[in-house]
Amino acid sequence: MKPVDCRWERCAWFGVVGAMLYKKVASAFERVGARRGKRGILYAEEGFSTVGMVLVLLLTLALIFTGAQVYQLESTSSQVQNVADATALAAENEVAEFFIVVRVVDAVVLSMSLTGLAAMGLGVVALCTPATASMGSSLIKMSSNIVDARNSFAERASSGLTKVQALLPFLCAANGASVAQANSDASKGLGYFGFALALPVECDPIEVGALDVADDLIEDVRENEEALREAAEKAEEAARKARAEKERAFMADCGSNPAYCMYERADHLAGLSQEDNPLYRSVDTWSFSVALKRAQAYYPARLASEGPGGSSVEEAARSALRERFYRYAASEVERGYVRETEDSFDALFPRMPKNTAEMRETELYTESVYPITAGAEGQTMHAWAGCPAVSRGQAGLGSIAQMEAGSYVSCAACGFTAASMGKVAAASTSIENGFEYHYNIVADAAEAYRKAREEGDPYAEEAKGRAQGLFDKVSAAIGDVASYRIHAEPPGRFGAVAFVADLSTVSVSDAFSSSFVRTEGSLGTRAALSAAALARDDPEEGASVISAVLDNVDEAGAGGALGALGIVLDLWSSLLAYYSQGVEALGKGVDDALSALPLVSESGLGLWASSALSRLLESLGLEPVDLDSPKPALVNSAHVLAADASRFSQTLLAAKQESIALGDAAGSDLFSTALSVFETSALDALGGLEGGIVIAVIEPFGSSGPSFPLTLALPPSAVSAAGQAVQDSIARMKSIYGQYGGMMRWE
Repeated sequence: MKPVDCRWERCAWFGVVGAMLYKKVASAFERVGARRGKRGILYAEEGFSTVGMVLVLLLTLALIFTGAQVYQLESTSSQVQNVADATALAAENEVAEFFIVVRVVDAVVLSMSLTGLAAMGLGVVALCTPATASMGSSLIKMSSNIVDARNSFAERASSGLTKVQALLPFLCAANGASVAQANSDASKGLGYFGFALALPVECDPIEVGALDVADDLIEDVRENEEALREAAEKAEEAARKARAEKERAFMADCGSNPAYCMYERADHLAGLSQEDNPLYRSVDTWSFSVALKRAQAYYPARLASEGPGGSSVEEAARSALRERFYRYAASEVERGYVRETEDSFDALFPRMPKNTAEMRETELYTESVYPITAGAEGQTMHAWAGCPAVSRGQAGLGSIAQMEAGSYVSCAACGFTAASMGKVAAASTSIENGFEYHYNIVADAAEAYRKAREEGDPYAEEAKGRAQGLFDKVSAAIGDVASYRIHAEPPGRFGAVAFVADLSTVSVSDAFSSSFVRTEGSLGTRAALSAAALARDDPEEGASVISAVLDNVDEAGAGGALGALGIVLDLWSSLLAYYSQGVEALGKGVDDALSALPLVSESGLGLWASSALSRLLESLGLEPVDLDSPKPALVNSAHVLAADASRFSQTLLAAKQESIALGDAAGSDLFSTALSVFETSALDALGGLEGGIVIAVIEPFGSSGPSFPLTLALPPSAVSAAGQAVQDSIARMKSIYGQYGGMMRWE
């Protein structure tokens, strides 16, 4: 609406119109005079005549003051429309606040559903390690309690919301009536009253079903809980044995450095490079393959560098036998392998003989590589071809096995016997300064490690199978949570229609006194119709409401809780954020909870279960919830009425359409029609609401745990004026119609 000063702009235009009118009148007089052969009284050679000027001024002033009075009367009459608009907005604002309350309750129900199901998943994860098994049982029990609390809260919340929903038409009407009356000002002669009607008036009860999907899950978890715990314990016991064997092998390979070990011996005896002889300082980064590769590099190096330690024949013979041993060892360890994955282990560490008896079971005993000479005393077998006694002539090659089976004369020069080769192996395998001594420890540990892994694998597989099955059911239940949401279609969801009347009498002379226009009479009763509907607004307010619930949780001491209770309360706080952030908040909440569990174990089941649960939640693809905060906005009442199929709306809409189509000729009175229909609605008492309406009390862990009440605070004006204000407004509006018998439309 334009400012009041615009009236002078309109009056200036009236002056222009007056001048144009004078010109036309003067022209008319001139034409008449011309026909009669006389000059008109409005004509003069030098311009306007005196009579003409006076006439122009009178016409202009009459038009100016008439226009100003009309504008003043229109401005006064239009004020009732502004009040009607404010009344409609105030009424629909009650519906907007109700929707916010519904979203808060929905956030609590959703977050408790997710918390209960996610806590069940956390409990399954915790059962996979003996260190957290007891906490797992607590989490599972707590999860069941949360689901029960969620169902109880949802039932109470649906009942509470349904009651508030039933009161919405009266809250809207009362708040609208209060706003209309608040605009009255006796000092200015303003006396407004009115009311608003939320459309539609009817609504269905709000129902939130129990989280049935959790029942089967809880039963399955309880059925598998003990078996999962036992399998995890046995898998852990076997894993600890395997860990001990791996640590023993690590120490024998390089962990004991600088004391005797494979690393130290390979460096001292073979001079291996750092690449072939790496040093590891932690068993967690070391593997059996490190030791095997070290041995595979060691024996070829020893073979290449082998030489007599002195000039005697005996020393040369021992060097030749060591060379034979290193060649054999190099070919043997080359056959070795280590095949290790997360779920399996297999290794071959070929053994070196420790004495003559073990040597007889190797290729060293049967290979025919030793020179044989013949003499008067009989046949003699020598340690190597370089023996001085072989220079007299070689009769062939034989093996140590042949020497022990036949009658051979001992060589006086090299003194070769079966025990000679046995001593070569014994020298480095029986005492800790030998490389083979530590190599055999690694070989023994690898075999024990393999057996421990094989012993624990069936239990680990059983635990993984049971846990994975439960995780799948947790995932399915969480994915089905969307079916257990709160959806409300309250009164006023289409909008609110407001009726406002101004009974104050405004004298025409008081409005604008003038000698150019009549000032008798006064403005009578003025009435207006307005409508408001909900529009989407910035979601920050909705997020702020959710944050307020989080603040209540923190104030209740949730942040200081320890153990399973603290984990679940922190998880619930994070999942309340899910309402606006989607799966990211769900994943973060679960990850934070998992990080609070000491899941590191030798079996690795805890970390496996943690990753499995996280992957399942990531795959759900849950979307954020719409948190747009609804705000009332003025709309054409036809839009609100057309959306509602009730008799009231259709009657009023038809009356309005007829009024628009026929103008003043319309016979329908939209105000009286609306009042007659609205009068049939029952007005219930609104007593006992001064302290607000408690929607429900959140008790996530039962009556013994913390509780958080959700209360809908009602405006004091709505509580005090609710029923009576509506009834008074209807009665007064009806009396006006009885007194005046209808009203003129203001446009």
